[in-house]
Amino acid sequence: MRAAIIGGGMVAAIHRRAIQAAGGVVAGVLGSRPERSTEIAAGWRTTAYPDLDALLAADVDVVHVCTPNSTHSSYGTAVLRAGRHLVCEKPIATSVPEAAELACVASASGLVATVPFVYRYHPIARELRARRLAGEFGPWHLLHGSYLQDWMLSPDAGNWRVQAEAGGRSRAFADIGSHWCDLVEFVSGERFDVLTALTSIAVPDRPEGSAESFSAAAGATPPVPVVTEDAAFVMLRTATGVPANVIVSQVSAGRRNRLWFELDGAARSVVFDQESPETAWLGCAEGATVIARGTGPLSADQQRLSYLPGGHAQGYQDCFNAFVADTYAAIAGDKPVGLPTLEDGLRSARIVDAVLDSAASGVWTSIEGTPR
Repeated sequence: MRAAIIGGGMVAAIHRRAIQAAGGVVAGVLGSRPERSTEIAAGWRTTAYPDLDALLAADVDVVHVCTPNSTHSSYGTAVLRAGRHLVCEKPIATSVPEAAELACVASASGLVATVPFVYRYHPIARELRARRLAGEFGPWHLLHGSYLQDWMLSPDAGNWRVQAEAGGRSRAFADIGSHWCDLVEFVSGERFDVLTALTSIAVPDRPEGSAESFSAAAGATPPVPVVTEDAAFVMLRTATGVPANVIVSQVSAGRRNRLWFELDGAARSVVFDQESPETAWLGCAEGATVIARGTGPLSADQQRLSYLPGGHAQGYQDCFNAFVADTYAAIAGDKPVGLPTLEDGLRSARIVDAVLDSAASGVWTSIEGTPR
């Protein structure tokens, strides 16, 4: 598989490693400026494309879009219309109409178009989903959890995501709350239907940052007003009536990337923590146990994704590698279970939109497109 990458930041580097792990070739890269493309290409030992037209004219099978959020829809549309398969970072667009249009273009093209909701690829997450499908947990009573980070804790932290014109009108929830909702829906089988939300801005002014950096030294750039949320508290109800809640924050000191959920069923409860992804806690009326990846009876899905023996840790990059491998398998004609597509990206955009609308209005808000 010959792949091109648009973007050259941290996420683009993760995509590059995943492409190589899947046996693909990084045929070239397009950065934010010609000189940036040249700089990245030199480090990656690949071709620097001068512009998008040159990339789309090149001999590539699939394009990975790893750029600021506001460009995802336009780049994705151009890639699909040029007849190339697409891997588009989330959010796939900064508005629901744009996300719907991109998903429509993908559907009409017949091409593979995926979005990296990669936490689905933790083997333990697949094990929990398989156990739910087998009826182990019973009907759900409650779904709850959080996704906490601290990378925006410092008032000196600046990034393009702070700017609504580059990152969209949501930051914390679109960036990480979207992952929590996707994973909980995927594991539990529930679909969120209505919600009510509160959002907050902890730091009112931040350095502007740039497309290439995730932080700025104090005084490096003038502070600008922050209009995107640092934190969100969301109460939800699923289409079957199950209550749920989630706290999302990018200003929680000491929390580097803690996606955590508990799903409480009539027969069993289950806890998953993305920072300790090799195990899960299972509770029942008689007590609790901990299961570990690669030990005991394995579901087929866990077994497929567990390529190292138990006790030899797999992590985030392994999830990304498996996601890209499944994308490339789909391009080759396979139908991998659980591969997140642009339809999942559209679903996420609709949830984010409902969160922001509810936070602004103070009322319960329906999530567009939820089957009833």
